Amino acid sequence: MKRKTKILVLGAAFIPLAAMLLAGVLVRHAARDRTYDDVADVPHRKVGLVLGCSRRTAEGRPNPFFVNRMQAAADLYMAGKVDYLLVSGDNRTLRYNETRDMRKALLKLGVPANRVYSDYAGFRTLDSIVRAQRVFGQTSLTIVSQKFHNERAIFIALHKGIDAIGFNAREVAAADTLVTRYREQLARVRTILDVYLLDTPPRFLGDRITIDGSPQQ
Repeated sequence: MKRKTKILVLGAAFIPLAAMLLAGVLVRHAARDRTYDDVADVPHRKVGLVLGCSRRTAEGRPNPFFVNRMQAAADLYMAGKVDYLLVSGDNRTLRYNETRDMRKALLKLGVPANRVYSDYAGFRTLDSIVRAQRVFGQTSLTIVSQKFHNERAIFIALHKGIDAIGFNAREVAAADTLVTRYREQLARVRTILDVYLLDTPPRFLGDRITIDGSPQQ
């Protein structure tokens, strides 16, 4: 009985590990040769989709993921690699609004207000990608986030028929990424299930919004 118990325990531990390894392989393979570290190498796209995160850490410090991501998005626009930036994030409460914070940060970095569009219903990466296509009408995107996040977003986009590439924001010190990296492995497993098995829709869609420099309604 003890031997059988050990086998069951090892099996229970192996299945999640195998799922994470498989998900990692599938996501990385899909994004291969589709992410860029140097802004000079990025092909032009009309819209850059900037994926959201909190501007502050749980301890109240500036979040380096957010800071680096906003700088990358501004650099992309200033280099003429995109014409517009679509910031997509979570606004779960009046006091927590990733989209508003991203927009403010980009304006401070010199991006013109009429070149930044806001998606307030990007509650998950999948939501941001699908809404960019079905609400904002984009079939080609440059996604802006850290590389590991870009890879997962590109995987989703390709399966939705979107021609997506990624511009990688500067990485964050390893000591600050352990929890984020572990959560990313779980998120990749969930993404595989969403795409291949569940056909998960975004939480909200809504009326179409045209990205053309006109004031956003």
